[in-house]
Amino acid sequence: MCIGPITTGTLENAVISAVIFEGLQVQTADGRPARLAILDEAGNVIECGHQVAEEAWNVAIASYKNFLAGNGHLRVQTEPPGLKINQIDKAA
Repeated sequence: MCIGPITTGTLENAVISAVIFEGLQVQTADGRPARLAILDEAGNVIECGHQVAEEAWNVAIASYKNFLAGNGHLRVQTEPPGLKINQIDKAA
């Protein structure tokens, strides 16, 4: 991955914005409040709401901080406390 322009504006029905002291904010294309959700492969909502946006923000920021520190190839992962559902090969 190289550092360069980042493509945004690809969503048709929603707006995602971020300010460093606010985190991620989402709304519909016509300006109504919205929220992020995580769906499983069957389309079932398994998590939704402000905590999803906050967790996504925290993972993105942690990844970026690793990059800035010269650790750009480390994976940042989130999972429920005490639950190891998808172990990532640490040797990769």
